[in-house]
Amino acid sequence: MLGLLKNPVVVTVKINMNLVALTVMGLISRLWGLSYPRAVVFDEVYYGQFVSLYMKRIFFVDDSGPPFGHMLLALGGYLGGFDGNFLWNRIGAEYSMNVPVWSLRLLPALAGALCVPLAYQIVVELQFSHCAALGAALLILLENSLITQSRFMLLESILIFFVLLAVLSYLKFYNLQRHRSFSGSWWFWLLLTGVACSCAVGVKYVGLFTYLLLLTIAGLHFWHMIGDQNLSNVSLMCHFLARGLALVIIPVAVYLSFFYVHLTLLYRSGPHDQIMTSAFQASLEGGLARITQGQPLEVAYGSQITLRNVLGKPMQCWLHSHTNTYPIRYENGRGSSHQQQVTCYPFKDVNNWWIVKDPGMQQLVVSNPPRPVRHGHIVQLVHGITTRYLNTHDVAAPLSPHSQEVSCYIDYNISMPAQNLWRVEIVNRESDTDVWKTILSEVRFVHVNTSAVLKANWQDCKFTVIFHFQLSGASLPEWGYRQLEVVGEKLSKGYHQSMVWNVEEHRYGKSQEQKEREVELHSPTQMDISKNLSFMAKFTELQWKILTLKNEDTEHKYSSSALDWITMDTNIAYWLHPTSGAQIHLLGNVVTWASANIAALLYTCLSLWYLVRRRRKIYDIPEDMWQLWVSAGGICVGGWAVNYLPFFLMEKTLFLYHYLPALTFQILLIPIVLQHLGDHLCRSLLLKSMFSALIVAWFSSVYLVYRTFSPVTYGEPSLSVTELKDLRWKDSWNILIRKQ
Repeated sequence: MLGLLKNPVVVTVKINMNLVALTVMGLISRLWGLSYPRAVVFDEVYYGQFVSLYMKRIFFVDDSGPPFGHMLLALGGYLGGFDGNFLWNRIGAEYSMNVPVWSLRLLPALAGALCVPLAYQIVVELQFSHCAALGAALLILLENSLITQSRFMLLESILIFFVLLAVLSYLKFYNLQRHRSFSGSWWFWLLLTGVACSCAVGVKYVGLFTYLLLLTIAGLHFWHMIGDQNLSNVSLMCHFLARGLALVIIPVAVYLSFFYVHLTLLYRSGPHDQIMTSAFQASLEGGLARITQGQPLEVAYGSQITLRNVLGKPMQCWLHSHTNTYPIRYENGRGSSHQQQVTCYPFKDVNNWWIVKDPGMQQLVVSNPPRPVRHGHIVQLVHGITTRYLNTHDVAAPLSPHSQEVSCYIDYNISMPAQNLWRVEIVNRESDTDVWKTILSEVRFVHVNTSAVLKANWQDCKFTVIFHFQLSGASLPEWGYRQLEVVGEKLSKGYHQSMVWNVEEHRYGKSQEQKEREVELHSPTQMDISKNLSFMAKFTELQWKILTLKNEDTEHKYSSSALDWITMDTNIAYWLHPTSGAQIHLLGNVVTWASANIAALLYTCLSLWYLVRRRRKIYDIPEDMWQLWVSAGGICVGGWAVNYLPFFLMEKTLFLYHYLPALTFQILLIPIVLQHLGDHLCRSLLLKSMFSALIVAWFSSVYLVYRTFSPVTYGEPSLSVTELKDLRWKDSWNILIRKQ
């Protein structure tokens, strides 16, 4: 043992100075003057609202994607001590002193800076030269659009970082496959691939495209492994299970964890509660929870209840009635029953209360012990204030002539008897003997006489702005106070969530006399049991809302089509100084964008040429070089395609920044194509020298364009009118020039 101490302990560390230098330059380019401008820049007005809600622990739903990216932005605010108190209502608004601007923008900037060394390593792992890798990193470093997007509280730079990290991790794992399978580093890079893919999807759903690309590549690689006779069946099964664990199971678990943290942090009632189910709302602190805490769980004969439509889209509404009747004749000349109106009302009101009555008994109170209502039971629903019975009959609804009118029955002593029996059907029942439960049970009311189902007519209703809801479409005219139409819909027309209701507020009725009952209906509901949703139930509901709730698409001044992106025929003005000509635009490096398009075209043409020639048994390049060429195309061209082409199928407002992930992959292809041309097409020393000189000249032009557009990338220095006009290289670019 003492002999070991005779020699000194020596630790050898290899440092790639290229990586160190690129990382430092990336940090400088993204972090320099990060707090400028100290004003709301473009979509910071959108994401800032969510950061404030995180700081205040208030629940929200964002239909643009999962919560992980929002949580990272909120982490920046938390580290900076942000209290959430700022009104995010206007682009260009000056930040108050309590807003830690530098901290809020830090994580996107760090992500953007780290994309530079990631690009270098990806090209190296693709088995191309360090010179090509350095070129790819410098192109990312000098890309104006990537710099702009990473310097503000936006998500694209974070998305690109995790996408590149996933690609790099998979390439490192694959390169270790041949000699070090199941080693510690092999497992590390495989697991990191899955985690990075999950993070990319967790930031924005477009990250799913790169995840699917890597799954496809991993599947192809495993398919080739199956043909390797040197691998036993047990070894193949172990490889398959390892990939399934790391690339499927762990990403799903990580994705679920994002929602778990999200729902744990946001435990308070907020502006988006109304689009969630009653059970979800009741699980939040405040809001509905204050009202429903301690309600009876089981609905019984004599229960006083409010019925909320489960669809809740674009806004929640409750079954409602009032003393007004349907007009004898509608504007189109059709007649009505002239019965008491029944509607769906979007606000809490005493006229939303109904009493569940046993058709065989007259009492409107809960017996002792209570008699619970079960699936399949026949009930009558008595309006609490007017004591009239919910009714439907073969009369056309006011706005939907093919559906039945729903009313509260008034006896006019004419040949139209009451038809007020309804069968309770619990949609989410576990058995046919299930008890109707407050909040938890989703029920349909099927009319016994006509088999029509009670339905809120949400037809043509629209979801508008994220913090604002508007009722439109099937709302009644002035005589119906613009409330939503309720109809009886034939079961033959199919199932829809608008036919499903749940009990939201509930009490056991005690007063048989009408006057006492009215006082009871006005009193708060507090009794003996609380409701809790499991995490998976809350996750499923929230995930469904994110996927199905869509803002109404509106035309934006800077929106564009996917075709505009390739040639950068569009730009976005992010910020304009209130007094000077200083401004920030999302504009790319023109030389880089054009070079990326040319590189993609050259790669495609060369690949087709090689394929045709190989079909004729003519091999222009060695087999190992061909495999590297194909692998690089699978990553770079494949990454560009999966991150760009799907936008042609999306029905949403598109902006130039949506192209940045695809552009990043295309930029990685440029040095790969250049190296290939230099190695295999420039045969003579003279051609190689001329080609090298052209590359130097080309790269000098990239840097020159970067410097030329730096004032509108960083927002300073302020430019004169003439200088701004000189930057308008395309007529389609909207450079802001103040009127003199």
